[in-house]
Amino acid sequence: MSTASSFKNIRILLLLCGLLFVVLNAWQVRARTTSWEAPLWVVVYPINADGSETTKNYIDKLQHHHFESIETFMAEQAQDYNLSLSRPVTVKVGPQIDELPPRPPESSNILAVMWWSLKTRYWASSITDQYQGPPADIQMFVVYYDPERKRVLDHSLGLQKGLLGVVNAFATRSVTEYNNVIITHELLHTVGASDKYNFQTHQSVFPQGYAQPDLYPLYPQNKGEVMSGTIPVSDTESVHPRSLHDIVIGKVTALEINWLQ
Repeated sequence: MSTASSFKNIRILLLLCGLLFVVLNAWQVRARTTSWEAPLWVVVYPINADGSETTKNYIDKLQHHHFESIETFMAEQAQDYNLSLSRPVTVKVGPQIDELPPRPPESSNILAVMWWSLKTRYWASSITDQYQGPPADIQMFVVYYDPERKRVLDHSLGLQKGLLGVVNAFATRSVTEYNNVIITHELLHTVGASDKYNFQTHQSVFPQGYAQPDLYPLYPQNKGEVMSGTIPVSDTESVHPRSLHDIVIGKVTALEINWLQ
């Protein structure tokens, strides 16, 4: 066998070993974060997106109790599904991040999305070195805006590969609890939950996107399903939940995150 062929075979072997490592690592992470044998440690990193004084003041006052409803919601929903773990997540506020995450691609091109995902995961691993505490299982980067400067927020995202979320939120007390709805939605994406709304109409998909699919009459629904993000009030209309009190984890979502067998 020639030297060139030997080097080629070695390169192929190294590539296969690297691929196997990535696959095994992804499998181990997936198994660990959905085994629910111990609480997942979720660290929220606030980001001042517009540099305004309003956003700064809001972030400066953020404490654990502002996110406590996420812990409570997950605990109550876990109880409904008889999960043995009484406290599925613990939320901690991390240090403020001074750099915006990479912008997601405008197109749905698979290569562009994969490249953005890789960049975001690298950015997340390199930007959080000031955090001191137990290693985060899930990182949530909450990008805050002054509502007087930005009226419409970009879409938030949660990545199962990388166990991180990028949430766009308003820096005002009146929507703090609604922000927690979005954070929880993206948090559940990181552990395997899928969206349950129509991407064109943004209406909940029946029946998996309904909190009460057996309700009669069907409308209006009293609550929303967390992964649909809205509360249907008719075939074509829905309203946003004000807080986590207005939503539930439906059976399909529970199955996706390994709360149901």
